[in-house]
Amino acid sequence: MTTLSLPVAPSSRRPRLQPGGLQRVALVGNPNAGKTTLFNALTGLRAKTSNFPGTTVEKRQGQLTLSHGPVSVIDLPGLYSLDAATQEEQVARDALLGRLSDEQTPDAAILVLDATNLDRNLFLASQVLPLEVPTVVALTMVDAAQRGGITLDLPKLSTELGCPVVPVNAPKNEGVEALRSALEGIVAAPATPKITNELAECGTCSGCPFSARYDWAESVGSGCASQPGESMGRTTERLDRVLTHKRVGVLLFALVMLVVFWMIFSIAQHPMGWIETLFGTVGGAVASVMPAGGVWDDATSLLVDGVIGGVGGMLVFLPQIAILFFFIALLEDSGYLARAAFVMDRLMHRVGLPGKSFVPLLSAHACALPAIMSTRVIENKRDRLVTILVAPLMTCSARVPVYALIVALLFADRPWLASLTFAGAYALGVVAALVMAVLFKRTILRGDTDPTVIELPNYRWPSLRNALSLTLDRCWIFIKKAGTIILVISVVLWAMATYPKTDAPAEAVALETQAAQVEAEGNPAAAEAMRAEAEHLTNQNALDHSIAGRIGNFIEPVFAPLGFDERISIGVFTSFAAREVIVSTLAVLYGVGEDAAEDDATMRETLLAAKRDDGTPVFTLATCLSLLVFYVLAMQCLPTQAVTKRETGSWGWAGFQLAYMTVLAYSAALVTYQVASLWA
Repeated sequence: MTTLSLPVAPSSRRPRLQPGGLQRVALVGNPNAGKTTLFNALTGLRAKTSNFPGTTVEKRQGQLTLSHGPVSVIDLPGLYSLDAATQEEQVARDALLGRLSDEQTPDAAILVLDATNLDRNLFLASQVLPLEVPTVVALTMVDAAQRGGITLDLPKLSTELGCPVVPVNAPKNEGVEALRSALEGIVAAPATPKITNELAECGTCSGCPFSARYDWAESVGSGCASQPGESMGRTTERLDRVLTHKRVGVLLFALVMLVVFWMIFSIAQHPMGWIETLFGTVGGAVASVMPAGGVWDDATSLLVDGVIGGVGGMLVFLPQIAILFFFIALLEDSGYLARAAFVMDRLMHRVGLPGKSFVPLLSAHACALPAIMSTRVIENKRDRLVTILVAPLMTCSARVPVYALIVALLFADRPWLASLTFAGAYALGVVAALVMAVLFKRTILRGDTDPTVIELPNYRWPSLRNALSLTLDRCWIFIKKAGTIILVISVVLWAMATYPKTDAPAEAVALETQAAQVEAEGNPAAAEAMRAEAEHLTNQNALDHSIAGRIGNFIEPVFAPLGFDERISIGVFTSFAAREVIVSTLAVLYGVGEDAAEDDATMRETLLAAKRDDGTPVFTLATCLSLLVFYVLAMQCLPTQAVTKRETGSWGWAGFQLAYMTVLAYSAALVTYQVASLWA
């Protein structure tokens, strides 16, 4: 095969870079090529996540240690071509070319190629190599290729590409050291990229047609790798015949998610108990060392009930969030999640959404903010707007603590019922989103739905290391996002529930006096019951006259038909800042005046023991179901409103989104409460 040096404009030639000058390395590759797994193997669990400057596209950045010291590795978004079609591809291209503000051009690149799909991956190589960024190729999925009967000629591939080719097995950390050595070698003595006569007129330089690049990629791929083995094709075909079946595939996907939710409840019980015990112990220790009397009592209450109780009441649900992210990462890494997208694509077209809406709607199960931002991959403006409007109906991670709290109140000791309820909440959000999409596409946003092509990656064993890294990363982002808001709101709510101070009501004073007499007569049990009732009356009186109580009493008539008392109403009001805030709100409001360290009451026990003014329980089955439905469907997230405004360019659409979701949530919760009350 005759080869030519890639034609590169003289102005773009880069000076030779010495090893000590290597500071930034870009990780480039197709989606599903094993890039993220390799990134984790290179950098360990020391990566941080942020956005590229001036964009909403996420990047991961970590450190790789070479002989001269640490260098920064940037995991660019996956892309198929430098002729970018999506914002993610545009950002990856611009980062590679140094076109982003405050982003330097990388000193070197690691080009990730999937050995099982070499022809397809080489198209990107035909565009990256002419950039004259010192490049080393990391060939992933080599073990899968060998199992499938693919024979690779690595020396020939290295010659054709004009750069080192290093086979790696990132999940087993094989080939990583060789990749480091190759990276140092290409910096000190960069090779000259080679290319066939078919690409003498390179598209990057002079705009040659795509067909030439595809022909070159196919030619090099077939010359350096045998055709995929029949065993691999047969296995994939047999699995896809079942997993992508239009009916069986949907049922299997529902079963998989049901099992995931069951495991969330089964596995998370232990760490949740440890966290609950930890915060209870810390709160008790703080209360025991604080001085008593006067302002010190308020300071103790602030620390124990406001800060420790509020934050602890939220973090207790972090294990469930972590397990959810972990299993989703495993499903994605295995290649199954793409099949689920393919199965759901049929359903989405029936409701007027394009297949490209699946990824934003799926990512909305983590957070609606990046989901709405990721709708930029949808070219049709109507389809994009519909996806933006319905994305917040998907259950995001901020809803998980609310679901977990309500389900724990109902089915703490029955994990299968808990998992069914949890799955039902997710299903309700999905159904509501699809129904509203149909409604919007048939009314205010009429238009045809564009067809969608979804890539189905090869099946592979998921990387536990990759899933763990992604889970830790997502959990830390969640904590940072929610932690400050929850702490501030917890303190504010504590102050609202504590001030202004009021004297104990006459009934409570009378009970205290009577309790002293009964105790003197030798009946301590009866005296203790009287004091408990006196404390309840005192706390209720203090709450009713506090700022929070007055707000709750004012808005309670609006939410009373839903079964909410004034304290739940306060939680609904404050959780507009962030949905998960209602958990810490309830922890503060229902814990005011109680000594949790003394009676060792958990939040669940405290809420189940809460009574209305007439003595009936607050958290009945009807109220819990109504609250669950409300939070499945309600907006309750001001940051999402801000992102909607930015992405649509109008506060009108953001206001419409808030209005329709509020009406939908209120109506559904009203029906739920009234029907459930008839069954009780």
